[in-house]
Amino acid sequence: MTGLIAFREIVLKVHSRCDLACDHCYVYEHADQSWRARPKVISPEVIAQTASRLAEHARTHALPSVTVILHGGEPLLAGTARLRLVCEEFTRALDGIAALDLRMHTNGLQLSRRYLDLFAEFGVSVSVSLDGDRAANDRHRRFADGRTSHPLVLAAVDLLRTEPYRHLYQGLLCTIDVANDPVAVLDALVELAPPRVDFLLPHATWQTPPVRPDEAPDTYARWLLRVFDHWERLGRPVPVRLFDSLFSTLAGGPSLTESLGLAPTDLVVVETDGNLEQVDSLKSAFEGAAATGFNVFDHPFDLVAAHPGVRARQLGLAGVSDTCRRCPVVRSCGGGLYTHRYKAGPEGPSGPEAAGNFDNPSVYCTDLRELVDGVEGRTSTRASAPELSDPAELAGSQEQLTRDLLALLNDRRTGDSEWERAWRVLGAVERAGQAGAAALDAVLAHPFTRTWVMACLDPGQQGPDAPPAAGAARRLTALAAAAVLRGGLDLPAEVVYRDGEVYLPTLGLLRLGEPGTEGRATLRAADGGYAVREQGRPEHRFGPAAGDARWQPVRTWSPGPDAAPVALEDLDPHRNCFARPPRLRLGAGEAEEWRERLDAAWALLHASVPGFARAAATGLTTLTPLAGGPRARGWGEAGRHGPGALGVPYAAGVAETALALLTGRRRAGLQALTEVADLYALDGEWQHPSPWREHPVPVSRLLADVHERVAVEAYRRATATAEPGGLDRINRALDRLSGAAELTSTGKRLVEQLRWELKAVDA
Repeated sequence: MTGLIAFREIVLKVHSRCDLACDHCYVYEHADQSWRARPKVISPEVIAQTASRLAEHARTHALPSVTVILHGGEPLLAGTARLRLVCEEFTRALDGIAALDLRMHTNGLQLSRRYLDLFAEFGVSVSVSLDGDRAANDRHRRFADGRTSHPLVLAAVDLLRTEPYRHLYQGLLCTIDVANDPVAVLDALVELAPPRVDFLLPHATWQTPPVRPDEAPDTYARWLLRVFDHWERLGRPVPVRLFDSLFSTLAGGPSLTESLGLAPTDLVVVETDGNLEQVDSLKSAFEGAAATGFNVFDHPFDLVAAHPGVRARQLGLAGVSDTCRRCPVVRSCGGGLYTHRYKAGPEGPSGPEAAGNFDNPSVYCTDLRELVDGVEGRTSTRASAPELSDPAELAGSQEQLTRDLLALLNDRRTGDSEWERAWRVLGAVERAGQAGAAALDAVLAHPFTRTWVMACLDPGQQGPDAPPAAGAARRLTALAAAAVLRGGLDLPAEVVYRDGEVYLPTLGLLRLGEPGTEGRATLRAADGGYAVREQGRPEHRFGPAAGDARWQPVRTWSPGPDAAPVALEDLDPHRNCFARPPRLRLGAGEAEEWRERLDAAWALLHASVPGFARAAATGLTTLTPLAGGPRARGWGEAGRHGPGALGVPYAAGVAETALALLTGRRRAGLQALTEVADLYALDGEWQHPSPWREHPVPVSRLLADVHERVAVEAYRRATATAEPGGLDRINRALDRLSGAAELTSTGKRLVEQLRWELKAVDA
């Protein structure tokens, strides 16, 4: 049974009749009438066997928790004694195996203190069905004799909201009727202060389409968007799961509801007779649509997971129609609820083609498209990651990411005394006022600090020549010492050196012995410089003014009079994070020649593409000379996990160096953004034609190509080296990206920015 879905949620039908006669009920009023042949109330035997099967399933799949939803008909009609038995049996069966989350969906008419006392004892949370104000609720939720149920439901909700039951109140379930006033409906629901509101599209199929009084294909979208606008005006007073799910998927996250998104279903239904069925809404499609042929007495849950109908809802993108796969909002709508895709085949619902009858867009397709677009259009500016447009936000998020990763690494180094001593020094630096905090920020912002942390966390992701992670404690001692020295702090910092030397991130390389030797030394700040003491040797000074031949400082270069100095990093052992190897330490003459080429290249960029040049300088902290000359395209290289680092071929000429600076910074900037903000989701599920590549590529590659090419096109036009058709190719790629389902709201805003950049280039 490997590869099967694990059911984390079961719907337990404890009573199969109802005390209301709602004319939109999918159980009693739609195609499947199997309820007529089922027992009214679940038996003790079915309860016990279902609890045993669920415990077996949870143990087999090592599930940390399971949810059991008590359902009907109307579950309260089962009575307190039968519901107590349900709670006791499931609590006993799951004890020590998985946490049990008990819930109930009810119309609320029978809700009283005796039920709520029972639910409080077992932690059963309660959701109540209510369609809005009295006028809205009375359209459908009436007794069989036509009487209103609204006052009784309100009384039940009022009781649920009082102490000591308030914590059991889970929310309100509202089935949409577009004849109702959306503003009045929301106001009525908000007045009851629910922890959450669920707006539910009425179950419909292509055979029995939803009611559309105006015969427009977007009736339900317009109704929901009016709710959304009013909800926004009210300041989002209560969570609305439908809207929260759209916010999540538009930002690249998961769906929060079965009715939207591409996440596989993990739910199974147990009827009052013990039969195991698929999701309950399938009863709207045709007689037997939800049936599996299995029951709790003879079959484990894993057999249900292998059922073709269940498997069809585990396929994600592959499980929706071809029309849906080509739609840019499919990540958010997910093709709609599976039931709503049903269309009878040539031989009817019971024929051999019945399984293919769900290979269609939702009957609410236009509604879903306009709802997703409408919510995104109203919120995209606020929902986009601030790092996209604010360099300070990007730098802050990058620094926080490094801190988080370093903290994770610290958690894994428990028991390493060397590491723990250095960690305490870092803590002392951070507590040493503004100077200490600034010094620590500087060493953590050093690009190769991140490279080192990632090498320790996941050695397999690093290049073949990366330093071994076994030296993690040595690097941390050097990191702490560099922070102490940078801050001029009165703190001793012990370092462990290897092969006779220690590299102090952002400062330089200190040689303390002959090659092959290892040892310890204590460093401290001393009168504007640094001092080192080794056991049995006198203290000596090194640093900016000491003139010590054993000290090789990190060289710097300034990209302009108003720009912060950039480190010319040819010392850090973790700089080997580029696609080609770095140069060894440059000689003094070589370093000066490289500075001159960089000056000339930077001047060329400012003269030809000043806007791109200014953007390239933002966030650039480290330049590493790479071995060899420029490659065919002359592109610069962003380092793996090295924010702010850029690799440039040392032997490149001025023009090639200018192009390398420009393209490398574009690459590095996009890489830094993708590390802290979601630009796309499901990367690789679709393949897109690229104007620059022979075969289709995932959206991440196409976006990266366009991001670079816009700057390259600007540079080539300014330097009269543009290739024919370059602008047209970029526009084609941007058009493809604009329709890409993978892009999040932030990713789409980035594409918009690229269009504006390209328009400026064309102008």
